[in-house]
Amino acid sequence: MTVLLTGADGYLGWPTALRLSDRLEERIVCVDNFARREWVAESGSVSATPIDDPEARFADVENLSLIEGDLADRDFVLQLLDTYEPDTVLHAAAQPSAPYSQINGERALYTQQNNVSMSVNLLYGLHECGLSDTHFIETTTTGVYGAPHFPIPEGGLEVERQGGTDEVPFPAMGGSWYHQTKSFDAANMRLAESQFDFPMSEVRTAIVYGTETPETEAHESPTRFDFDYYFGTVVNRFCAQAVAGYPITVYGKGEQRKPMVSLEDTVESLVRLVEEGHSGDDGIDIYNQVTRPVAIVELAETIAEVGDEFDLDAEVKHYENPRNEDEEHKMEMENDRFLELVGGQRQELEAGIRDVLGTLVEEQERIAAHEDRFLPGVLTDE
Repeated sequence: MTVLLTGADGYLGWPTALRLSDRLEERIVCVDNFARREWVAESGSVSATPIDDPEARFADVENLSLIEGDLADRDFVLQLLDTYEPDTVLHAAAQPSAPYSQINGERALYTQQNNVSMSVNLLYGLHECGLSDTHFIETTTTGVYGAPHFPIPEGGLEVERQGGTDEVPFPAMGGSWYHQTKSFDAANMRLAESQFDFPMSEVRTAIVYGTETPETEAHESPTRFDFDYYFGTVVNRFCAQAVAGYPITVYGKGEQRKPMVSLEDTVESLVRLVEEGHSGDDGIDIYNQVTRPVAIVELAETIAEVGDEFDLDAEVKHYENPRNEDEEHKMEMENDRFLELVGGQRQELEAGIRDVLGTLVEEQERIAAHEDRFLPGVLTDE
């Protein structure tokens, strides 16, 4: 068995690569073009956790093979698939930032061309290389759902109209040029499944929190942790504010809920999906990779409370909301299939935040030196 892991140098990719290498005896072929490092540097920021250069990072792990290449290059993808003939493709590579895709038209176009081209090249490449039994897994995002006012299904949407019923794909309701790329990928996976008939799974990943897994600790090789406006999540930026000695900024009531999942739960579910394979049911297996929705104010208060353990005097402050959003939106999202896959939630929010703050307090100077990259305007204007 050979596993092809794309985006292996990324936040999710690196700990997933390490766990795959520990759990499988087979070769793990890791592919990345290391663009994430360039994008973050371009934004004027760094990873809060210092990370080794790629060659040193991957050389220390026995059954990981590293290949540098651009998956948007069709010829490269065909050569890659023809050479290694993977039994599983775990596609985690992407330009993953919604704010980055919103900077201007150039970056919006790049995000769409890059992300969609990679997926199409892999899907069609598997077909053209005759790899009809290869399990194709792609990590997309729960952001494709938008913020509907009804429970979000884990799969298709049951629709009843004028006496007829059917299950249809969930409407694409993403709020950024990045999120739309993942809606396109989901649509292209459905098309490929109908035409090529090979096993596929789509993992719709929520906001991930965490800095370490047992494998990154054992290898003394942390995954990256971005905290800037473009590539840091709300969890990362709130934690950076607390560590740097600033208030945690909540816009409006902050009662709107966002889907979240720990790094540990994310990595374990992906590895299990590689191990267990496709369900064998008709169509694409869809997983809502979320443990529960968390209110923004709950997140901020949790960080402040856990921060006390690290002598961080973190205060939660509410500011007028500059965004046009429902501050009381109670997101509901079905996740039974995901929880069954991962075997139940492995890390609660409080424990995950404790891990994050424990890592970041060791890098306070590094974070403080880049505070202009993550502080919101309401703080810099004070």
